[in-house]
Amino acid sequence: MTSRRRFLQAAALGAGAAALPLGHLGAAAPTAVGGARVVSTWDFGVGANAAAWRVLGAGGSALDAVEAGARWAESDLCNPTVGRCGNPDRDGVLTLDASIMDGDGRCGAVAALEDIAHPVSVARAVMEKTPHVMLVGAGAQQFAVAQGFEKTPLLTDEARQAWREWLETSEYNPQINAERMQRPGDKSNHDTLGILALDAGGKLAGACTTSGMAWKMHGRVGDSPIVGAGLYVDNEVGAATASGVGEEMIRNAASFLVVELMRQGRSPADACREAIERVLRKRPEASRQLQVCFLALSRDGEVGAFALHEGFVYAVHDGGAGPHDRLRDAGSIYEAQQT
Repeated sequence: MTSRRRFLQAAALGAGAAALPLGHLGAAAPTAVGGARVVSTWDFGVGANAAAWRVLGAGGSALDAVEAGARWAESDLCNPTVGRCGNPDRDGVLTLDASIMDGDGRCGAVAALEDIAHPVSVARAVMEKTPHVMLVGAGAQQFAVAQGFEKTPLLTDEARQAWREWLETSEYNPQINAERMQRPGDKSNHDTLGILALDAGGKLAGACTTSGMAWKMHGRVGDSPIVGAGLYVDNEVGAATASGVGEEMIRNAASFLVVELMRQGRSPADACREAIERVLRKRPEASRQLQVCFLALSRDGEVGAFALHEGFVYAVHDGGAGPHDRLRDAGSIYEAQQT
């Protein structure tokens, strides 16, 4: 896995740098700010972390930072499972899900949102401007437009062509770490961007954004916009986010579980592993066909992750000495069983 990690790190750092404004490229490297840290799922988390660090490095809030990182993924990244380049459902419709949560318990989410480029910002507006936590479908779009978000078609020609090709077989068979299954020239296909941040003031926040499983049934909602499943944040303990097959996260209130295990004294890594083991115990018959991944950040800045299958990587950025964006391999249940 070491050579693969180095390859992914080099590629992701290049992608993150390309997405930065020209003014940033000539600036001095950021320095650590009061213990601030940001972590994100998958190799594209490097670019998301870079966007978030422009907030944290200036002393900004964790909430602003995770929104900035998620917005980068929704617009600057072109990936089949996040934002504007997402693959559609089996009816050819692209729908987006997102959530955001502050460490004080405030949270907002949108699901099955069409033709709005930044669902994470709509989710924040739900949190800050309504008495609700989640808006879905046409209601979420109506709210977004009323808040000044532009309605614009998002389905790309490439995603539309991929859907047409899928219609030839209409097989729905999500692959574990599907980036390994892509056709030449396709972008990697990881699933959710989950991002967690700790700011210089010791406050936590998190966000998730995704276009969900390709070729899902129209109206399907995964874990990403569901607080407690795909994301949970508590300033007293820490934060957790999830990636993989969302139904498993929902069945286990998985991100909430990880945070509660940390509350009981587990480290972030141990909490993630214990949550994975619980998923495995409940549905051992499905474990070989699905991926489940957790990433956690404690209130003290400790980071941990674990997955059901090997291949899950995550990005860490703290502005300290050495590389400012680092990819790490998460441990996995099946990898551990084989060694």
